[in-house]
Amino acid sequence: MDLWNKLEEVERTYKEVESRMAAPDIATNPSEMQALGKKHVELEPIITAFGEYKRVTREIEESRQIIASETDEDMRVMAKEELLSLEDRLPALEKDIHVLLLPKDRDDDKNVVIEIRGGTGGEEAALFAADLFRMYTRFAERERWKIEILDANETGIGGYKEIVFRVEAVGAFSKLKFESGVHRVQRVPVTEAGGRVHTSAATVAVLPEALDVDVDIRTEDLKIDTYRSGGAGGQHVNMTDSAVRITHLPTGVVVTCQDERSQIKNRAKAMQFLRTKLYDLELRKRQDAMAADRKGQVGSGDRSERIRTYNFPQNRITDHRIGLTLHKLDQVIEGDLYELIEALTLADQAEKMKHFAA
Repeated sequence: MDLWNKLEEVERTYKEVESRMAAPDIATNPSEMQALGKKHVELEPIITAFGEYKRVTREIEESRQIIASETDEDMRVMAKEELLSLEDRLPALEKDIHVLLLPKDRDDDKNVVIEIRGGTGGEEAALFAADLFRMYTRFAERERWKIEILDANETGIGGYKEIVFRVEAVGAFSKLKFESGVHRVQRVPVTEAGGRVHTSAATVAVLPEALDVDVDIRTEDLKIDTYRSGGAGGQHVNMTDSAVRITHLPTGVVVTCQDERSQIKNRAKAMQFLRTKLYDLELRKRQDAMAADRKGQVGSGDRSERIRTYNFPQNRITDHRIGLTLHKLDQVIEGDLYELIEALTLADQAEKMKHFAA
């Protein structure tokens, strides 16, 4: 199917959605109205681009007709200039439309849960994990996103052996999904007296937050334990059994939450985290079953893959998946992730377009 026919098909669907949204009985069916509204929002950018595409192709044809029939030389010159301008516009417009037509990741609009764990490198790795948490927090602040910590295991000098936090924002997964993997740091640790550069690492996992409808959890499959919170947290720490640990027996997945003073709140957060972990487990099984397709993705989601190096002495950050090197590590670590996200998104779109064309 060529591009024009594909766009006409999308336009027909868009008009059908609008017609259905205007139907009198839709007011009594909020779930259908919500689904139609979501579909309408998804299709609208394509329809807008198609309108521009039709305008440009129409004006190209009009300019060609003027060149072919006009006897006034000045008019012919103007038409030729207009034709060149329009023909230059068309390839970029077609590329934009192809991107809009690419299959969307069904989780792109979801909130995310991010797990950061210090890897090889001991205390320095834990400090780097804290730096990554701060980097994502600063980025979230720039985006006006809400963050809440679900669980944290702190070290004595400000690092994290692990930290788990939730990012609440429409589209959070679409911007952060390429962050999963091993992040390597090269710098002189604060614990190093000799001034030597050390290499250590931390792992990041970005999980799309599961909705209630995504995962069905049976009560009899759960083992729930409570215990006293540890680490920083004020007077309530070690005073009450407010922390919660939930084990999903069929899979062995364990989640904990001790951020809240209330056991009830910790339990609710832990259940949501468990739902997200089980959803992620199912997604990874599906990805493993589609290994050939994963080769066409920027980062396969394999969290053992080294994706990025942060070299502090050279103020350099390198993303190994796309071969991008930026000499602005100081800005990136303060939350300026935009250039990285844009480059990774464009690379992913380019790979998808190859498969889409095939």
